Amino acid sequence: MNKYLLPVMLLCALTVRAQELPDISTVAPDLTVPEMTTGAPEAGQRVRFTTTGWEATEVYGALYLPVDWKPAGRFPVIVEWAGNGDFHNAYGDVSTGKVEGSRLGYGITSGEHCIWICVPYLNDSGTANVIKWWGDPPGYAPEPTLAYCRATVRQVCEKFGGDPQRVVLAGFSRGAIAANYLGLHDDATAALWRAFICYSQYDGARTTWPYPGADQASALARLQRLKGRPQFICGEASNANETERYLRETGSWDKGAFTIVGTGFRNHNDAWVLRPCAPRTRLREWLREVLR
Repeated sequence: MNKYLLPVMLLCALTVRAQELPDISTVAPDLTVPEMTTGAPEAGQRVRFTTTGWEATEVYGALYLPVDWKPAGRFPVIVEWAGNGDFHNAYGDVSTGKVEGSRLGYGITSGEHCIWICVPYLNDSGTANVIKWWGDPPGYAPEPTLAYCRATVRQVCEKFGGDPQRVVLAGFSRGAIAANYLGLHDDATAALWRAFICYSQYDGARTTWPYPGADQASALARLQRLKGRPQFICGEASNANETERYLRETGSWDKGAFTIVGTGFRNHNDAWVLRPCAPRTRLREWLREVLR
């Protein structure tokens, strides 16, 4: 048995309508994500960071070194992709699509023990960040984004003590789709990851997205590169259950190590990880087990 295989935990056993669930505003946050600054990387700070080779462009990401970071240390790394920009809904949920708006990595770790990188999606020319999908429409070229991501992981591991054997890919909405679409797009990128966290949406579960390769057959081909590594799949309302249904119906379920957890909130909003709740506790336990 794969040593990372974890028991599946279902917190949303029944399909639940979003309006029947509580809003995240009913639970006070116990964490606040540090503002991104332009200073030099140091423990407990989140800074604007441009990977070597892109200094002459407008491309940037965000780098956070944990409060217990030491120059000679060896730290797990969470790499995060954001949701689509220009998003808002009736519940007041907003996504800017920018790296500085991401929250998953900080909420999961409380800013301790893990390096947290928020990587951008790049335009076709690789010269600037984009806030919707990746690349430029209608082709949505993924390679500039992938090249930057691979280089960033390599540099952070070499320069800041990231452990290349303990790199976890996380994403919200667009980022959750990107975990497989981009994270498993090719063998070189797929080899980076120890595990995956997909919050709200999943590659192949919906086939009407505008980019090439959104069809189910292409998504399942990408999923072959997962090779049994664990994925924590979570979502608001019944979103995570719908992903489980997709994995079971396509015969993928028995080939992976999937943990399915509902957030218990109605919101399409990654700020749920900044609040004390059972799903966050379960996610933290899962991460500790994966990184052990």
